[in-house]
Amino acid sequence: MNELNALFRKRVGLSENEAIPFDRLADVLERTAKAVPFENLNIISKTAAVITEQYVIQKILRDQEGGLCYEINALLYLFLIENGFNAVLTRGVVYNHDTQAYATLGRTHLTILLTHEEQTYVLDSGFGGNLPLKPVPFTGETVTSSNGQFRIKKETSEHGDYIFEMKLMHKDTVWKIGYAFDSQKQLTDLTECNAIRKIVFEHPESRFNKHPLITQLTDDGSVTLTNTSLTVWKAGVLTKELIDMESYERLLEQHFGM
Repeated sequence: MNELNALFRKRVGLSENEAIPFDRLADVLERTAKAVPFENLNIISKTAAVITEQYVIQKILRDQEGGLCYEINALLYLFLIENGFNAVLTRGVVYNHDTQAYATLGRTHLTILLTHEEQTYVLDSGFGGNLPLKPVPFTGETVTSSNGQFRIKKETSEHGDYIFEMKLMHKDTVWKIGYAFDSQKQLTDLTECNAIRKIVFEHPESRFNKHPLITQLTDDGSVTLTNTSLTVWKAGVLTKELIDMESYERLLEQHFGM
């Protein structure tokens, strides 16, 4: 077993020797969501980085940090490949619900396409709190998890040929677009993730280069921390409190161990 495989299993709580068939992937996705936070702290601190296999191993597995989509999903993709799955990476365009339009930054979301028994699925552990926690098939079938309902819709547009849609538990009453992606435009190399990172890092419209954000699913909801607030969903109940920087540092350690 190579280093990535062993360290990933340790981080999410999988034994070193257990096989991972397709029907265990939902467990892997849920464990990953509850172990690896979605966060932009390196972007805010302006830490230089080049996305490589060794970088994501160091950041997420050795240093016990989280990451954005191009870090978390890149790592999960490498783990899936190591465990014999037929997976590829592709880029998507996120839908902005404030403007009711797709983001103008371009293809800044990285997601995973996995093919099993001639069926293709989306696997995503890097979409903030909007994680399906199960493979979502291209068939349009609705997948239900503890985090809500999710489906893939076939729709050709300038942004791709499919749409990832969601109806989050306790939050949404109607289906919402998450992102569009092109299943035919697959990444040929992990270094292509650096194009995403450059946009997220530099673009004036990027939502991730202005204020710290860290969020993670929990057994009964989620916790989200910024430099001004702590938001907790617990059993469908929302609590939000305003905080100062001293509290931010304490809560970052308390809730995320960072």
